[in-house]
Amino acid sequence: MLALALLGQKGFSQKNNQVTSNDEVILHAWCWSFNTIRENLPEIAKAGYAIVQTSPAQHCVTEVSRDKGGGNQLFGHGKWYYQYQPTDWKIGNYQMGTRDDLIALCKEAKKYGVRIIVDVLPNHTSVNDCQVEEDLDKAVGGHQNLYHAAGFNEIKDYNDRLQCTTGQMGGLPDVNTENPDFQFYYMQYVNDLIACGVRGFRYDTAKHIGLPSDPVDPKATENDFWLVATGRKAVKGLQLALPKDSLFIYGEVLQDKNVKETEYADMLGGVTASSMGWCLRNALEGNDWKKDEIANYCHPAKPNQLVTWVESHDTYCNGHESASLTDAQIRMGWVMITARQCGTPLFYSRPDGSSRENVWGNNIVGLRGNDAFMHPEVVAVNKFRKRMHGQVEKLVYSEDGNIVEINRGKKGAALINISSVSQAVNLSTNLPNGTYHDKVYGKQFKVKKGKIIGELAPLTSYILEK
Repeated sequence: MLALALLGQKGFSQKNNQVTSNDEVILHAWCWSFNTIRENLPEIAKAGYAIVQTSPAQHCVTEVSRDKGGGNQLFGHGKWYYQYQPTDWKIGNYQMGTRDDLIALCKEAKKYGVRIIVDVLPNHTSVNDCQVEEDLDKAVGGHQNLYHAAGFNEIKDYNDRLQCTTGQMGGLPDVNTENPDFQFYYMQYVNDLIACGVRGFRYDTAKHIGLPSDPVDPKATENDFWLVATGRKAVKGLQLALPKDSLFIYGEVLQDKNVKETEYADMLGGVTASSMGWCLRNALEGNDWKKDEIANYCHPAKPNQLVTWVESHDTYCNGHESASLTDAQIRMGWVMITARQCGTPLFYSRPDGSSRENVWGNNIVGLRGNDAFMHPEVVAVNKFRKRMHGQVEKLVYSEDGNIVEINRGKKGAALINISSVSQAVNLSTNLPNGTYHDKVYGKQFKVKKGKIIGELAPLTSYILEK
């Protein structure tokens, strides 16, 4: 049995002996339209989500080779990833809805104390660059000025920072994000989103946009995109409309060799803990827990700078890496990351009707995902997280790794059975002696002399509080 405490870990700020923690959780309303999110805000807020992340809002392709448009499928006649092929940086597309729809969503979300953040992607355009709209070409001084010098050269070495930040990725031409004319045009889009009520952004493919310390493209004089995007610098007199600290901003910085993870985290304020997700899925699939790595969130950045997940839309959709896990397994991983002290957990909403055999479910863009985001165990840990503000975490594992306990000071604990059979729990705990009843099922557990005793049903979690 191994216990791991994160007392005094670098990155936690302490004031008057109170340890800071992240309290919010994000619902990734993947491919839900603006109107669908608005209609479901009562359930979203009731389930304990403080932030909702939407899919991209800018103009995007509606048809590609062999798909002549008009389809609204997640995958088939129409594709979810059309949203990730910008044709212009203006609000509104056939998948998400109009600018007015976004305004209505943000206005309603504010009533529920929920912030809306939008997935943005300034790094590239549509695969077929001929689909780029005329206004965008004009704004940047001509089509040739829209892309980096090697913007149509496919990246061959992702660990080469110049290639990674200026080359074409997966057929997507790389935008010259250092062009002041592009920056000015893009920031008008960002500020328009803010004017609509948006209060944060997830930057797609962030590690493919150069940091100030990275090699500079031949067409540029400096890598200043992130300085502009985060409000540290104005471009042509235009600046981020709100202070960065009032917005929730993070970047998709997938971990790999030679990725400047801490520099991105300090620049943007938040980055994705992609290796953490892999470690969790590895354990949920029946392999060993990477306990030491997980204790440190599998990341060199400060824990409170991380967005954590069990799975993302990419791990689910691209190669279906995580789609083999059941909703119950994903839920156990969710309780694990959400009961913890730091990181901001993101819950990916899978398609409604989806299963291992049918990953796309009802296969319609714009509709609500399945009910997993509002499962009672998910709701219980979302609310537990907020109530445990400032309580130091301690992770405890059973010897066989089937049970995980997350202690939060002496106020509460989450118990998780990741196996498909019942488990008897007999673990050390920080909870004071006494009898405890789980928040969801009313299951009884007893604590005596620093040990917690009870029975865990298969693939079930329990929330206990003093």
